[in-house]
Amino acid sequence: MTTLNSYLMVANDLGRWRAVAAKAPDVAGETKYFEANIGKATSIDALLKDRRLFSYAMKAFGLGDKTFALGLMRKALEQGAVDPKALANTLRDPNILAFVKAFDFAGKGAAVPSAALTADVKARYVEQAMQSQQGKQNRAVELALYFREKAPKLTTIYGVLADKKLLEVVQTGLDISPRTSAQPVDTQARLLKAKLDIKDFADPRKLDAFIARFAAMYDLKNAGAIETGASNANAILYGASLEASGGMGVDFGLILRIQNARRA
Repeated sequence: MTTLNSYLMVANDLGRWRAVAAKAPDVAGETKYFEANIGKATSIDALLKDRRLFSYAMKAFGLGDKTFALGLMRKALEQGAVDPKALANTLRDPNILAFVKAFDFAGKGAAVPSAALTADVKARYVEQAMQSQQGKQNRAVELALYFREKAPKLTTIYGVLADKKLLEVVQTGLDISPRTSAQPVDTQARLLKAKLDIKDFADPRKLDAFIARFAAMYDLKNAGAIETGASNANAILYGASLEASGGMGVDFGLILRIQNARRA
């Protein structure tokens, strides 16, 4: 099954897949602990001290790889998100900014987390768990689902550069070498700005088209098990679609036909 077909199977029935993820023993166990202990997180110290609770919250916001960055997160939480010069804003990482806004200790001080916050964090955690489960079958599906969730909320190209998963999707979809990540951030930003407008991701049709483009390119770059003839035909058709679309916007129907060509 192609990446696009696998992605669509999940994306078209997200409720069911989220329910499956929520019932997994490890997810259910961590959620139960979170529900029982989030009420104790009335300060920055209390949240950071309970490493299991903190880890749950971080993973919920797509920050699982920064769970051990206690100093960074403490500073971000202490400064809040109101001041443009606050760390959460200058880091340009939308996930950190969302985390700081959710746990607004700087703005509200010590306070018992609300029921709304608890429900939001739980929903985010299940979403991340569902994506991770899909990634065990096909990493590209996890990336596509993550991109579907996060990309529409981007406000600056630097948000892509600050998020490894978003950047991988964009680099793959645009056929940009990962080696460009070694370049200065502003140089990378100029390169991406010349190739896409992140405002397009707020348009569901354009978002779908880019995800389809990513899926096709991912399969082309990881075509070890695909017959050479089919892969070449796919590449030719895909190249034609890019030329016809003028770069970023790809006709969704054409992408589906490209994927079908692989199975022909």
